[in-house]
Amino acid sequence: MTTHRRPVLGVIGGSGLYEIDGLSDKRWRRVASPWGEPSDELLCGRLDGIEVVFLPRHGRGHRLSPGAINYRANIDALKRLGVTDILSLSACGSFREALPPGTFVMVDQFIDRTFAREKSFFGAGMVAHVSLAHPTCARLAEWATEAAAALGIPHSRGGTYLVMEGPQFSTLAESNLYRGWGCDVIGMTNMPEAKLAREAEIDYATVAMVTDFDCWHPEHDNVEVQAIVKVLLANADRARALVKRVVPRLGERPAVCPHGCDRALEAALITHREARDPALLAKLDAVAGRLLRAG
Repeated sequence: MTTHRRPVLGVIGGSGLYEIDGLSDKRWRRVASPWGEPSDELLCGRLDGIEVVFLPRHGRGHRLSPGAINYRANIDALKRLGVTDILSLSACGSFREALPPGTFVMVDQFIDRTFAREKSFFGAGMVAHVSLAHPTCARLAEWATEAAAALGIPHSRGGTYLVMEGPQFSTLAESNLYRGWGCDVIGMTNMPEAKLAREAEIDYATVAMVTDFDCWHPEHDNVEVQAIVKVLLANADRARALVKRVVPRLGERPAVCPHGCDRALEAALITHREARDPALLAKLDAVAGRLLRAG
């Protein structure tokens, strides 16, 4: 069962991107979530007639390390504000000479190496297994690719993002291992974010913004924050420009996602109705309410 919803673009800003400009009627809103506190208030407004909701992933002032982010509360808060599509902006390191600092990678695959984070809205009393074979939305990624091309931003359509736990950077052995696995970029934040967006039936795409070569590179064997921050600031300006180009495309959004992102739970809920935990169901009112309300 899918109902038509007006498009609302959620933008999750990564390192260096703590606000988005150009919005009309903008206001910061605190959103209560049964999953805890989101990273910050959410900036709501309109751009080219489209509703936009911006969330700084690390909080304004970069208060939160990757492992301290409440990813469940973030996605739940976006869902409560009616977000249908998420464009996730994320700083990352590169494993490829062909992806130098300043390149934007429209990721289509992830390898999740995090181990200390809550990765699902579901659990005992309401079990669900969603498909993640294709964890990002091809439509959103294509719009981001076209925007990058129009702006002259070096970019790559497709790539595998290795998500590490952090907050430390990789060892040289790890960096070489991940390169050998065929990974293209490395970062610390897009898992479990992408998994939770799929569980919440929100179309999701990642723009991974390269700040450095990881330590595998002989000229970058010691990743330094100061060098990364310099590239971060330049990337943040271009990311804002990219978002402004993507926003009008939401007017073309199909009522039903051709890839099934907005129906991910329809074949995922397993727990029999009589065995479901009412307390957990109450917390799932935004994430899974579409199906739970239908019985």
